[in-house]
Amino acid sequence: MLKNNLILLLTVAVLMNACNPSTNSDAKENQEENEITGEWIQLFNGKDLDDWQIKISKHELNDNFANTFRVEDGLMKVRYDGYDQFDKQYGHIFYKNPFSYYFLRVEYRFVGEQAAGGEGWATRNSGAMLHSQDPATMMVDQDFPISVEGQMLGGDGENPRPTSNLCTPGTHVVIDGELFTPHCVTSSSKTYHGEQWVTAEFLVLGDSVVHHILEGEKVLTYFSPQIGGDNVNPFDPDVKKDGQLLKSGYISLQSESHPIDFRKVELFDLAPYAESKEKLQKAIDKISE
Repeated sequence: MLKNNLILLLTVAVLMNACNPSTNSDAKENQEENEITGEWIQLFNGKDLDDWQIKISKHELNDNFANTFRVEDGLMKVRYDGYDQFDKQYGHIFYKNPFSYYFLRVEYRFVGEQAAGGEGWATRNSGAMLHSQDPATMMVDQDFPISVEGQMLGGDGENPRPTSNLCTPGTHVVIDGELFTPHCVTSSSKTYHGEQWVTAEFLVLGDSVVHHILEGEKVLTYFSPQIGGDNVNPFDPDVKKDGQLLKSGYISLQSESHPIDFRKVELFDLAPYAESKEKLQKAIDKISE
């Protein structure tokens, strides 16, 4: 099922992508060029946070206030046992390198109770921030990085609450050929209650198209991610250049006041294959093996 979905996703993506196909007409050279040598990159190594940077609102870069982000039992954990009140201290942990074309896989679960003082909407709420600004360019009191968010939501045990939605702090996207300016759009996913593990995947192809995939099923697609709009405060105007397409950026995971665990954060870098439809297809086939 996943392989078929990824093939379909690539077909849509290539139609929106402006890159040119390979012009090499020699069959042997084409065959050599189309060899896929990439491997999954384990962004989280299960041992430590050495490859990550932390930015928590109201704190300086890499001040891991109250040990919010930690590694225990082979899991990356977000905890608030050192907080008196959450006090809108929204946090994000950024992988050290930016990416442009990639397939990201995150396995997560919500646990425990929300921190005191957390907003009602932030209950069982986190996210993977895609094409994010460099954390070094965030202001000390900035709440969210300029990015497109693959939102992660947990159910309340009774009511429908889809996950893998899109939210847009300081950004806009194109949906159905129109610039989409509201802050969030709901995916077609089902609801995941309790403390079960959920697998969220994101196929990101530069500034052309982004697909959200949940438990192997495509649940949301949008195009042309770009800087614009509100829902990020404060910000450096030299960084927030409205209308600028987001061709690449950092990946971060959120702390929004509810405890969450991450047991896998891995990425397949598709940038080496971005200039050829055939090579990109082969890379996606490799992902689906």
